[in-house]
Amino acid sequence: MNLSIPERVAAIVAGVATPFVVVAVAVLLFLNPIWVGFDQDRSDVAGLTGYSHAQVVQITGSILSDLTFGPPNFDVSVGGAPVLDAGERGHMADVRKVLLSLGLLALIAAVLLLLAGLAGRGRRPFWRAVSRGARVLVVGVVVVGAGFALFFDQAFELFHEVFFAPGTYMFDPRTEKLVQLFPDQFWSETSVAIAAAVLVLALAVAWIAGRLGREPAPDGGFATLRGPAGSRSWGP
Repeated sequence: MNLSIPERVAAIVAGVATPFVVVAVAVLLFLNPIWVGFDQDRSDVAGLTGYSHAQVVQITGSILSDLTFGPPNFDVSVGGAPVLDAGERGHMADVRKVLLSLGLLALIAAVLLLLAGLAGRGRRPFWRAVSRGARVLVVGVVVVGAGFALFFDQAFELFHEVFFAPGTYMFDPRTEKLVQLFPDQFWSETSVAIAAAVLVLALAVAWIAGRLGREPAPDGGFATLRGPAGSRSWGP
């Protein structure tokens, strides 16, 4: 099939943008009080912090609200005493900046994917490019997921070194509430859950887009398959 230049560009853009959109959708599935509360209970956050379950819910809800909607004050208190100290509040403000930056990147990818679909007129090359992008993401999730599973502490540290200034993300789990509210178990289990969601979504997108991008058989839906000695059978 001969493609116009806009259609070729659209296919390239679709292949690159698809992984960003899939990852963003997967992350959004877990950025909510339901999942956070569930895994905090599994991690015994109430026992780690000394707060009651209701207080943990209230504190976490306030932190998530400041993180997603702002303003990024992170000044929640219990009994008039602030939960987070200045360093912890500063780190959460940095986390919000990173989250907004990645969200903007995902939004740009989604817009580009939409424009690519329009430029490609929703034809088979566009869907094949989407399928390829999703399949690349599947491989990436397996490789990165294996790395995180084997070297979680090192990978978590590397993530912070890349996105945050040195000395702004180290906290004492014995005295500082931020790492008690979101302990290592919470992050390891959430990472696994997000990776699993990305994998499932990527496989689904690859399969659906692959079917939409499949060339039709010459007879309008069924292909003739020739077996040994010129025998014929029919299949989709």
